[in-house]
Amino acid sequence: MTDPTAHAAPEVDFASLPLAAELLTNLDSLGYHAMTPIQAASLPAMLAGRDVIARGKTGSGKTAAFGLGLLSRLAVENFRVQSLVLCPTRELADQVAGELRRLARSLPNVKILTLCGGAPLGPQLNSLEHGAHVVVGTPGRVEEHLRKGSLSLADLTTLVLDEADRMLDMGFQEALESIVRETPASRQTLLFSATYADAVRPIAERMMREPLTVEVESTHDDASIRQHFFRVADEPARLAALCELLLHYRPVSSVVFCNTKIETREVAEALSAAGFSAVALHGDLEQRDRDETLVRFANKSVSVLVATDVAARGLDIDALDAVFNHQIARDLEVHVHRIGRTGRAGSRGVACTLVGVREDYRLAKLGDFLGQPLECEPLPTRRGSDATPFAAPMVTLQIDGGKKRKVRPGDILGALTGDGGIAGDAVGKIKVLERSAYIAVERGVADAALEQLKAGTLKGRSFRARRIGR
Repeated sequence: MTDPTAHAAPEVDFASLPLAAELLTNLDSLGYHAMTPIQAASLPAMLAGRDVIARGKTGSGKTAAFGLGLLSRLAVENFRVQSLVLCPTRELADQVAGELRRLARSLPNVKILTLCGGAPLGPQLNSLEHGAHVVVGTPGRVEEHLRKGSLSLADLTTLVLDEADRMLDMGFQEALESIVRETPASRQTLLFSATYADAVRPIAERMMREPLTVEVESTHDDASIRQHFFRVADEPARLAALCELLLHYRPVSSVVFCNTKIETREVAEALSAAGFSAVALHGDLEQRDRDETLVRFANKSVSVLVATDVAARGLDIDALDAVFNHQIARDLEVHVHRIGRTGRAGSRGVACTLVGVREDYRLAKLGDFLGQPLECEPLPTRRGSDATPFAAPMVTLQIDGGKKRKVRPGDILGALTGDGGIAGDAVGKIKVLERSAYIAVERGVADAALEQLKAGTLKGRSFRARRIGR
C-alpha cells in the first residue's frame, strides 16, 4: 500500500518548493526559511497531491507542513469548505487554527473556522451559514454538524488527521469513519501521528490511497531493550528487590510476570500495600473485572500490572517502560516474549529478572538459549528522591451510559470541557462499551472532572459517574 519510507531530507529552503509567491513572502516575514525534517520530507509529496502519513511530535513543524499543503490547494473564490483538519482536543484545534491563520494572512479573504465540542453550537451554526474555506475541529462536533446538515464536505479537497493516534485513543474511530463517508473519494488525505500504532494502520489503509510514509526519526534500535538480572536470597527478598527496582526505574507502565495465579494475587496485594499503583490479572477474574483492569492499565490509571503469561497472552499492551520477571519463565521462549513487550515504537525498554539461589541452572540455560552469557548484578542504589512509591498519572472515571444509550466519546469530551470544565488536554483515553464508558483524566483534575460529569448532562440526560480505584 505504501512506498518505501521516506526519511529526513537535508536542510532545504521553502523557496525551493512550488509555492505561491504570497505564501513564500509571508513565510519569509514569519522567519520560516529552512524547512524542518518533516516539512522537507513531506511537503513535496503533499504539493504534488499525494496522500501522506507522517510521524512527527509536537514541535516538529507538522502544522506548517500540512498547512502549506492545504492552503496551496485552496480555490479562494469558491466559498465552500475545501479543507478539514481534525484534532483530538479543542486546545489543539485552536492552536492549529491560529497557525493556519498566520500562514494564510497573505492570501485574500481566506476564512478559517473552528468547530469544537465544549463550545456553544449557536455561534458555530451562524458562522457556517456565512461559509468557510477551512474547518478545524474535533471529531464529535464535526460529526454533529454533518448530522444536522449544517456542514457540507461535498467540495472537500484535503482531509488532515492531526494526532490520529490520540484521536483513536480517545475513542473517535467511529466518528472519524462517519466523517470520511461524507467526503469525496477524490480528496487528498494527510495523516499525522506521534506513533504509527497497530490501531492507526487499518484506519490509514481504509482512508488513504498509496500514501507516502514519512518518518523523521529512527523507530528501531537494536539496543532498545536492556536486560538486567538480579540475585535474591529468598522469597521475602524477592518482593523487596522488586520494590527497589520499581523505585529506581519509576516506570509509568510496567508488567510484573509471575508463574502462578496465586503469586500474581500475592505480589499485587503486597505492592499495593507498599503504596504502588498495582493490580493483578489472572485467569480467575470475572470478565467484567478483567475488562476493567485492562482499561485502567491501558489508560495509565494503574502503573503496574501483575500477570501470568496465560492471562497476558494476546493482550494489546504497547508502550511499556519496563518488564519485571518475578522468576525466570518456565518456558525459555516465553521469557523472550515477555521482554519483547517493552522497548517498542522506538522507545528504550528495561527488562529485569529476579534470580533465586536455586535458579542458577535455569539462568545458564537461558543464557544458552539467548546465545550470550548472563550474569547477575547488584541491585541499584536508591537515591533519596526515589524513596516514595509513585502514583499513576491518570485516574479512571466511569459513567453508566454507553453505546446502548447513544453515548459517544465526543459527548463525554464535550461534557468534561464545557462551561467551567477541565482542559481537553487533561483527558486521556475514552472507551465506550455497550452499557458504560471509561474515561481517563489527569490525576490532578480527577475530582473536578467527576463533579463536572455528575453535575452536567450527556445528550440532555444525567448519568451516574464514579471514580474507579485510587
